[in-house]
Amino acid sequence: MGGDVDVALLAGTAVLLAAVAGVRLSSRLGVPSLLIYLGLGIILGEDVIGLSFDDTRLARDLGLIALALILAEGGLTTRWVDIRPAMPAAAALATVGVAASIGITSVAAHLVLDASWRTSVIAGAVLSSTDAAAVFATLRLLRLPRRLVGALEAESGLNDAPAVIVVTLLASSHPHGLGRATATLVYELGVGAAIGLAVGWGAAYGLRRAALPATGLYPIATLTCALASYAAAAAAGASGFLAIYLTSLWLGNARLPHRRSTLGFADGVAWLAQIGLFVMLGLLVTPDRLGGAILPALGIGAALLLVARPVSVFLSTAPLGYSWREQALLSAAGLRGAVPIVLATIPLTTHVAGARRVFDVVFVLVALFTAIQAPLIAPIARRLHLDAGREGRDLDVDAAPLDRIEADLLTVRIPTGSRLHRVEVWELDLPAEAALVFVIRDGHGLVPVPNTALRENDDLMLVVPRPARDQVEQRLRAVSRSGRLARFYGDRGDRD
Repeated sequence: MGGDVDVALLAGTAVLLAAVAGVRLSSRLGVPSLLIYLGLGIILGEDVIGLSFDDTRLARDLGLIALALILAEGGLTTRWVDIRPAMPAAAALATVGVAASIGITSVAAHLVLDASWRTSVIAGAVLSSTDAAAVFATLRLLRLPRRLVGALEAESGLNDAPAVIVVTLLASSHPHGLGRATATLVYELGVGAAIGLAVGWGAAYGLRRAALPATGLYPIATLTCALASYAAAAAAGASGFLAIYLTSLWLGNARLPHRRSTLGFADGVAWLAQIGLFVMLGLLVTPDRLGGAILPALGIGAALLLVARPVSVFLSTAPLGYSWREQALLSAAGLRGAVPIVLATIPLTTHVAGARRVFDVVFVLVALFTAIQAPLIAPIARRLHLDAGREGRDLDVDAAPLDRIEADLLTVRIPTGSRLHRVEVWELDLPAEAALVFVIRDGHGLVPVPNTALRENDDLMLVVPRPARDQVEQRLRAVSRSGRLARFYGDRGDRD
């Protein structure tokens, strides 16, 4: 028994290391990493190395949990200041846009697959949601306008919930009438949102006041609270995806201790979830069946990319004043990834007629269009003159509690392009009770004096009483954006 466990552990670590190495390879080749992971799963599968895996129910359950972890990381790393102006568009894309996409893609699936309307609508619903992991990974490598980035990130975080609900209702062995299905959809979204916001507020309140004995406990506690939100909503028959995204979004924008450690931990967990998810989905597929799915995937994918996505974007954003160029980029950046493949396992578990073919077509469609679509976003943005260029990033402020003096130790990295560069310490004009106590520069530390000039990529350490923390952060952000004369220009350092 022990030997079998050791061999399984050795094989698992080898697969994980190969996947990690695949990330570097994919970045060099310009190929999305999910294709590497899917290919790795296919190689490990029964037709190549011989590892057999066909438990669709287990794949569905593990896949949904992995997606929840990916959504949690997305919420924790999304800044509310970036997505707040885009929330109306994101909400419209996650509702009106999903409905339009389902309708158009269902017609294409019906014509291409020659399947029943029920199976065709399931295929349309499966493909209606953009993928958070693919969107986050791609956008963070690009320089796009904040409004568009906010719309795409918030959409990918919000549209999983209605897509999952619609697919689950359609794939149910006990079909719902339109009225009951609508009521179920409203209940799941409403209760899921309420639970997500309530848990987010409560968790932020508790974590800010908890004096945990070790730094490493804060990331664990934060991610556990997010997962508790997902579990509570699911137990109440509501949308766990919406709940965990909103909880994570709240926690990611709260002033929590050791924020950098939390984000690093969440990022690592999300990578592990992505690797495990895509390798598992690659194992689940049967390579011999994929050849016959290529032409249907191309037909349905073309309808999705060229018709359904642009129509859904136009209906969702035209009333909100988005230009045709912005709509074109939003249409091009609607990436599909793990979400449609995981959703395609739901009808497999309920034995819907034609579900296996839908799964194969969705798998091929995601692989082909991810390889084609993701590398084109940057050139399209440049052609549309929507490349934001070299913008200075906002300050990243981390905090560790100093409970004995009721203060926080703030750590601030001065980003490239910040106007804090060459500002002297006395020009920061911080509150008298706050102190810049240490500067880390080029791997060395120095104790600053009033005429010490700050530089890009310096790490600043400030001791700040908690009542003055907001004032200190606002002043630092104002100087970072507008320079030492920030007050003259009217910049008070508000987050928005």
